[in-house]
Amino acid sequence: MAKVLIIGAGGVSSVATHKCAQAAHIFSEIVLASRTKSKCDAIAASVKERYGRDIETAQVDADNVPELVALIKKVQPDLVMNIALPYQDLHIMDACLEAGVNYLDTANYEPLDDAHFEYKWQWAYKEKFEKAGLCALLGSGFDPGVTNVFCAYAQKHLFDEIHVLDIIDANAGDHGLPFATNFNPEINLREVSAPGRYWERGEWVETDPLAWKMNFDFPEGIGKKNCYLMYHEELESLVQNLKGIRRARFWMTFGDAYLNHLQVFKNVGLIGIDPIKFQGQDIVPIQFLAKLLPDPASLGPRTVGKTCIGCLMKGVKDGEEKTYYIYNICDHQACYRELGSQAISYTTGVPAMVGAMMMITGKWNKPGVWNMEQMDPDPFLEELAKYGLPWTVIEPAL
Repeated sequence: MAKVLIIGAGGVSSVATHKCAQAAHIFSEIVLASRTKSKCDAIAASVKERYGRDIETAQVDADNVPELVALIKKVQPDLVMNIALPYQDLHIMDACLEAGVNYLDTANYEPLDDAHFEYKWQWAYKEKFEKAGLCALLGSGFDPGVTNVFCAYAQKHLFDEIHVLDIIDANAGDHGLPFATNFNPEINLREVSAPGRYWERGEWVETDPLAWKMNFDFPEGIGKKNCYLMYHEELESLVQNLKGIRRARFWMTFGDAYLNHLQVFKNVGLIGIDPIKFQGQDIVPIQFLAKLLPDPASLGPRTVGKTCIGCLMKGVKDGEEKTYYIYNICDHQACYRELGSQAISYTTGVPAMVGAMMMITGKWNKPGVWNMEQMDPDPFLEELAKYGLPWTVIEPAL
């Protein structure tokens, strides 16, 4: 059994903390810290009410490396779970190196002043973590995260080579509001307004934001939805680690109302990340907009419907062409009944806990900096299903 320090107190952190509390045989002690301690206390109270477990809370500024180091040394955890903002990844990695503790996150680093995300900054830490004998696991959410593991499973069991990969993410939920994002508004809006990008025959191809559309028929009653091509971080590592890959793309569903609001926000400059002067103060438009939008953590009671996230893959096995679709279906209201969460937070928070479980039990723990598909998929997927995210493999008739 082990002690874990969780940094961050949003919707994903709440799910991860509750799931760690469920797995008491692995996580014997849990400490939850964020800039706003009252948020941690609220999560701790929910854990106590649901599971009768006491967890410790603390205040920490995740942008302050000395403060992080002091907390880590005080807590002495076996693992730090970074479920804060992606802007803070490098600060927390630096603190883990200085304090001598393993590291896990759910999303790759993104500079605050540049709407651009890639793994180069975190991959540059590989030698540092190797020399320190520490493990850093990157992207242990759903996408990235479970999608990477689905690909690793397919590469291990279903294909000799994977030639074509389409990661397809559908949120078919309805919260009844004119506009809301299903995770951190600032991160969400920066992500969807960025240029699209996909891998084709050895090089990256860029598209205008959300310019490419396809219609996909999702399983288990979700039905046909419009999906838009985006760039998503797991593609960067997967094209390096999947044998034979020729094309890799990422798609996400959006309704017309969401797209119309997004276009208006762009037109009036509310997606901007450069500060503007307003009444003598510097205001970042996208941060101002994020404050006006509903808190994703508040959407649980009102969101109905399902999510479906999966990997559609084509390749060869024993010289024969094969197509497989591996996916998970998650119900918003089922998540709310269990943990008071909507499915987007649930599908990210559960894999964060399972990734931590893999590291703590030694099944995924080797010095260096690693992406999820570089690990053995089988034990992860076994635990993922146990803790609320079952998955399905089919050979679709295309």
